[in-house]
Amino acid sequence: MSKSNDTVALAGRILIGVLFFMSGLSKIAAPAATQGYIAAMGLPAPEISYFGAIAVEVVGSLLLIAGYRVRPVAIGMALFTLATALVFHKNFADQNQMIHFMKNIAIIGGLLQVAAFGGGRFSLDARRVRRVPVAQSSVAA
Repeated sequence: MSKSNDTVALAGRILIGVLFFMSGLSKIAAPAATQGYIAAMGLPAPEISYFGAIAVEVVGSLLLIAGYRVRPVAIGMALFTLATALVFHKNFADQNQMIHFMKNIAIIGGLLQVAAFGGGRFSLDARRVRRVPVAQSSVAA
């Protein structure tokens, strides 16, 4: 990957990550409202779902931005985003819900691109790969 592509990969991770991070912070700021919305959608155990969503959105976004374990994190976040689209934005008769559904599908596309191509040179994953020691040749004594 060229340096300009690595810069674009970093920018993409940051932009997608910030979206999830801000969403997670808004959930932290309004726990009762968030849990009520989760319950209204018919999901069991709204408290557990609430903390799960915060974990995915806050922790996942920070891992994505830092570029740590980018591929599995991006796939996990894509699955989470698909689940939220199917549960919370399924009323296609409501144009606003259709827009949110399609936004989620677009985000999934971006996350799958991250999963396919990795975090690039400006990621913790790249640093980790560079630090792996080269196998030492065996020397007969």
